[in-house]
Amino acid sequence: MGTRIQQLSQPKQNHLRYPDRRSVYWLDKMPPEKTESTTKIELTSRWSDLTRSKSFYTQVPLSPIWEVSKWALRAVPSERLCKLAQPRPPAAEWQPSRPLPTHLSRGTQTAVASSRICQLAQPKRRQLRAVSSCRAEPRPMTQLVSRTSAHIELLATPKHDHPKYEGERPVYWPVSRAARNHVASQRLCELSSPKRRKALFEGYNPYGVSRAARSANPSSRIQELCLPLPRKCSSRE
Repeated sequence: MGTRIQQLSQPKQNHLRYPDRRSVYWLDKMPPEKTESTTKIELTSRWSDLTRSKSFYTQVPLSPIWEVSKWALRAVPSERLCKLAQPRPPAAEWQPSRPLPTHLSRGTQTAVASSRICQLAQPKRRQLRAVSSCRAEPRPMTQLVSRTSAHIELLATPKHDHPKYEGERPVYWPVSRAARNHVASQRLCELSSPKRRKALFEGYNPYGVSRAARSANPSSRIQELCLPLPRKCSSRE
């Protein structure tokens, strides 16, 4: 017990003996001064292997003629190997390609074309319009107006007003004699007067009790609820 108390009674180590330290990685001693200009890096064996240039192997061209081994000369193919060595036959519905110089039948060679076939065999004739060197003269407006269709003329005409359209009401109109001699009733005068705005609690008495509340008789249930709880009532002796 005494050793633990003595250990705790020792002062803590002062780490601020060098207040001008420039790094947080040393506390008890100054960092060694660097005399060399660069840092030396030691390469591992793996890094040394990776730094070497790759050697490219040139493929030696083989001769198209090579020797066949004696085991290959003496080999006897099996039945399955002979079956696989056979070329694949064509499909059942395959037909050989047609020769380029197609042979024409005697009926095709002696056939006589009809007039309709000769008409269809002729190329289409395109009529070339002669382009005049001089500029076309402008046509008069009377000819352009005369060529307008009836549909354009119908759309150009403005729409008519509805037969029941009465037009705009004039700004000034006469007032009838009955309206001028009319006398407003008391209710109409009351509705026409502006509404009076009161404050939130203006004319309100919080302590006033209404006549109905003063003449009210409580029921048996209300009287029962007004009584305190029996467990909260202390008996006095």
